[in-house]
Amino acid sequence: MSLWARKAKSARSIATGGTAFSRCDILDQVEAVGAGAFWATDEEGRLAYLSTGALDALGGNEESLIGRPLIEIFTGVHEESGEEAQRTLGFQLRSRSRFENLIVRVDVAGHGDGSPGRTRWWRVSGKPYIDQKGCFQGYRGSSIDITAEYGRQLEAAEHSQYDPLTGLANRRRMASRLSMQLSACKVAGRSCALIMLDLDRFKQVNDTLGHPAGDELLKQVAERLKTVIKDRGEIGRLGGDEFQVILPDIDDRGDLTDLSARIIQMISQPYSINGKRAIVGTSVGVAIAPYDGIESDELNAAVDLALYAAKGSGRGLCRFYTADLRESAEQDSRIEEDLRDALVKGEMQMHYQPLVSPQDHTVRGFEALMRWVRAESGPVSPAKFIPIAEQTDLIVQLGSWALRQACEDAVQWPGQLRVAVNVSAKQFMNADFPKIVASALSSSGLEPDRLDLEITESVFVGEVEAVDKTFAQLKRLGVRLAMDDFGTGYSSLGYLNRAPFDKIKIDQTFVHGCSAGGTTNPAIISAIVALAKALGMKTVAEGVEAMDELALVTERGADLVQGYIYSRPLTHDAIMERSGTESFVFPPSGPPRYRADRMNYFRKIGVIHEDHYYKAMLRNLSKTGARIEGLAGVEQGTALILDLGGGQLAVSKVVRAEETAQGLKFETALIGDGNDGLMTRHRISPYALATAGMPLAALPPGSYPLAEQMSGSNSPRKFFEVDVDRKSRF
Repeated sequence: MSLWARKAKSARSIATGGTAFSRCDILDQVEAVGAGAFWATDEEGRLAYLSTGALDALGGNEESLIGRPLIEIFTGVHEESGEEAQRTLGFQLRSRSRFENLIVRVDVAGHGDGSPGRTRWWRVSGKPYIDQKGCFQGYRGSSIDITAEYGRQLEAAEHSQYDPLTGLANRRRMASRLSMQLSACKVAGRSCALIMLDLDRFKQVNDTLGHPAGDELLKQVAERLKTVIKDRGEIGRLGGDEFQVILPDIDDRGDLTDLSARIIQMISQPYSINGKRAIVGTSVGVAIAPYDGIESDELNAAVDLALYAAKGSGRGLCRFYTADLRESAEQDSRIEEDLRDALVKGEMQMHYQPLVSPQDHTVRGFEALMRWVRAESGPVSPAKFIPIAEQTDLIVQLGSWALRQACEDAVQWPGQLRVAVNVSAKQFMNADFPKIVASALSSSGLEPDRLDLEITESVFVGEVEAVDKTFAQLKRLGVRLAMDDFGTGYSSLGYLNRAPFDKIKIDQTFVHGCSAGGTTNPAIISAIVALAKALGMKTVAEGVEAMDELALVTERGADLVQGYIYSRPLTHDAIMERSGTESFVFPPSGPPRYRADRMNYFRKIGVIHEDHYYKAMLRNLSKTGARIEGLAGVEQGTALILDLGGGQLAVSKVVRAEETAQGLKFETALIGDGNDGLMTRHRISPYALATAGMPLAALPPGSYPLAEQMSGSNSPRKFFEVDVDRKSRF
């Protein structure tokens, strides 16, 4: 028998009211009513005593338990995040500290008949025992079984971490998980991607089908996200139609682009809700630690800006955070402010791009394109102001003006030239839209069959009956309908079967580069043309710029062609001048072959060769290569690394060389950044720079800060830096 057990048995009696009580009897009675159990350890932390109640609760016997380390009996400690997680039972025992009401897990063995064991939760308190000589003799403690109460607490805590509607993690859990992940990133130099998305046109589903339908839609969205993400990360619903995904150890922006594209595609497929069809889209923002932030608030702010940029770029897109997005967001706010007064100030204009028959190069009509020229700062790109207008009700006001202006201009054109006008989803869903069209036709005197309304697939959302009613009213007016951007959104043959379209526009994403090898775009173009012909519809190929593209879409059967190969958009005055002097035949003019887009630049970049860092001028950039100027003495075949800023390094080889200019081919192709720009798949982590001796705080935005280290090399510099100006040419 242990020393503690012998002492307990020889405890003195207590006399009360003539009745003698032994301390052991009292302790036994306390245990019997479930008020607690008792234990003790020796100075090595091994279990030296278990009271009868504790022994019974553990389902073992004295021989199998006495002598085992206490932390093996109390096999786990429930830990909350934060500082308290450090204060485990093991820590307390090692520091010989007193502890109270510490919650531990105990695993109760089965009965030996094959029945499974059980997990119980105890609240334990313990105090180090110091003898009269001041020597530590172990712990003396008590325990209370709180399994039922604690189970309820765990269940409540679990519920507080998850969204009751979708079952996904809620905002609180996602914040905690992100904080923990970023802490791990700092310790181990790892990366973490954060994806933010919300649903486009979700409010319209709520408004047309009701909030219960909106809730059902959110559940289905959650299931689709689980299908895409699988076990790669944690998905959360932050509230409303906002979702977030945490992806540990992913920093390849190519992989993240592909993943985001799958998310957009999956979520954009039609939903069946209570027998009705609903369609929403999504926009995706991406930020990556440690490049875009190493604290939770930094990364969240970065991903919010990326999502805002994605929505501002036209929706249904993915954008990565870049350092200039904050300035861009402020600029967007100013644009929205000025856009509200643009019509009143007379700053809006309509330009018209020809729709040409590729057989005889004769113009059959024009597409009306809105332009904005600010009096103070000049033209604003439609790619900038149209998405901003679509986020507000301004698009309805601007769209109505554009429709009236296009009709007034077109009625003055000779012959039967048609005019095509884009219609936003918000315009189309306006119950008064057919009346607005009728009014524009009536006031201008334009014949209805000379007006084409170009409608995107996004109108097929919400109340099917309302959409069908609008289509029927428009057809009764005698106007023609075209499906715009076919194949890029929520394409369904059901739309073409139900909606009375007269024309399908093949989106330029299929046309642009269709003549390049290794693409399925020619087959897609053929399929769309064949489908349109079978349904009695015309086709328009958009975005044709090169002669080989024109030859391909013509050979595949496109009825009309639109693009720079024939003409850039013209003003109404230019059209009228042309009509008085010559026929509407536009001979094609463009480069003979498609060439990968090259972006013209005039900015300084870094060039790394061996252990030296040079400055050069970036002239243009494509996915596969670049042109630089400002280095002399560089021979063909030289390996160079371009520092494109923000830790973006592109390994390349010189394939053409002149005196001070070089043409480079990249070892790994760049990828699109979602905003008509290019970026490297990977970046150099600030942690890698810190490992190389560069403190994190020294990483300046948009720069690779190794120039100082390289400039200290003892080896001779092989190239000379030459000043260049903007007018010089390669």
